[in-house]
Amino acid sequence: MRRQPKQARSQERVSQILNAAEALFIEQGYEQTTTRAIATRAQVPVGSLYQFFPDKAAILKALADRYMQQEYELFASLHAAVPEPMPLANYVDRVVEAFDHFMTHQPGYRAVFEQVLGLMTAGAIAEMDTYEARIVDDLADFLGRLGPGLDAAQRRAIALVVVESVGNLLWLSLKADAPLRARLIAETKRLMTHYLASYFGKTIGKAG
Repeated sequence: MRRQPKQARSQERVSQILNAAEALFIEQGYEQTTTRAIATRAQVPVGSLYQFFPDKAAILKALADRYMQQEYELFASLHAAVPEPMPLANYVDRVVEAFDHFMTHQPGYRAVFEQVLGLMTAGAIAEMDTYEARIVDDLADFLGRLGPGLDAAQRRAIALVVVESVGNLLWLSLKADAPLRARLIAETKRLMTHYLASYFGKTIGKAG
């Protein structure tokens, strides 16, 4: 962004622009959408749009950033505290279902990230991985509270395997038909349950 909105009115205007862009990317596709069309849909002068965003690609990146922030907040809410003792399979089911619901119930999620992967350079995408890195670090900390016998390097490696595996498999499932999608989600849960059980057993929580 050219500048970050600080006042409530500016923040509302940026939100209007992002919401309008997301809707148009879904309806018309990224390539067919113009910044002028985004400004018109958002009911803001095109000059106001350019005050915040230099071009359409910057709007796309801002949408991706917004989704990644929301994903991080979802992760944080699910891992705010070590759970009461529960079957590990229940924990895995809860987390995978929550992220699958998020990815499938955000209308522009797939449209935005398919464009991000198709248009942006590896370096630009890497700059957006800060939220994923925070999730990995926070999950490593969470796993440390579950299994204090694991050293920091091992916890981080486990967290990285979990985040990358679940994220990529859920993304893959978005492109599958309904029967295959259900199978992929079930296999993702099975994979993570057996993998984590090899470190933490079948029950996690305060007494785990």
